[in-house]
Amino acid sequence: MSDVNAMSGDPGRSAEAAAEHLRRQPKVRNIDGRDIAAAFASGLADFRAAPLFGLFFGGFYAVGGLFLVWLTFWTGLGYLTYPFAAGFALLGPFVAVGCYEVSRRREAGIALDWRGVIGVVFDQSRREVGWMAFVTLFIFIIWMYQIRMLLVLCLGFKSFVTVHEFVQVVTSTPEGWIFLGIGHLDGAILSLVAFTLTVVSFPLLLDRDVDFITAMITSVKAVFVNPKTMIVWAAIVTGLMVLAVLPAFLGLFVVLPVLGHTTWHLYRRVVEPPQV
Repeated sequence: MSDVNAMSGDPGRSAEAAAEHLRRQPKVRNIDGRDIAAAFASGLADFRAAPLFGLFFGGFYAVGGLFLVWLTFWTGLGYLTYPFAAGFALLGPFVAVGCYEVSRRREAGIALDWRGVIGVVFDQSRREVGWMAFVTLFIFIIWMYQIRMLLVLCLGFKSFVTVHEFVQVVTSTPEGWIFLGIGHLDGAILSLVAFTLTVVSFPLLLDRDVDFITAMITSVKAVFVNPKTMIVWAAIVTGLMVLAVLPAFLGLFVVLPVLGHTTWHLYRRVVEPPQV
């Protein structure tokens, strides 16, 4: 508190503190498709070097997806399986924190051990990474709420006994086509928002002592500075996640860790290291 008072009473000191604060802010670089290719190659190398870690985190994510599908059918809401599966992908960046840690340790030459990697995941979940996870969960909740609202607005208060009945209605009626069109547009917008906020924020929080607001701002800057490159990366992530989810989420065993490791290396290319 005395430092704050001293700074407020000393313009020169305040200017120094402001300059130091700006110096500590993460800086964003320009990247291109070659950086994506190099990051992807490094991500594959990490997965091959430590496959058990990747399979563990990918398996955890896949089991979580299967549980959500089972839950929708158990509660008689099987027709929400597709929206649940689409929204579930929004939680991927948080689940991949363990993969970021594996890549960080390999890069730094630190030995890999289960206690260390899992310990970091649990420790970070109680800090700024936990707040960032809440942001992604909040977007997921908004997505599911909007889907329920669109169902009522487009299809009324109909109840669907089977998934087949729901699919038949949304693919063969004007109301169903409107629902699909608006729903996919809404999902694309929310996915873009989530991607923009998280593309480098989770690795940044794991790597440096910044708050989650700064991490999100840096992530947004990364996208605005490299719009074309980030759109390509978003398309790659979306395509691979869709392919991974189709075979009963089983593809996530491999796709999640590879994307997680790649995200770490892409973060290292787009965000400058801290100045010392």
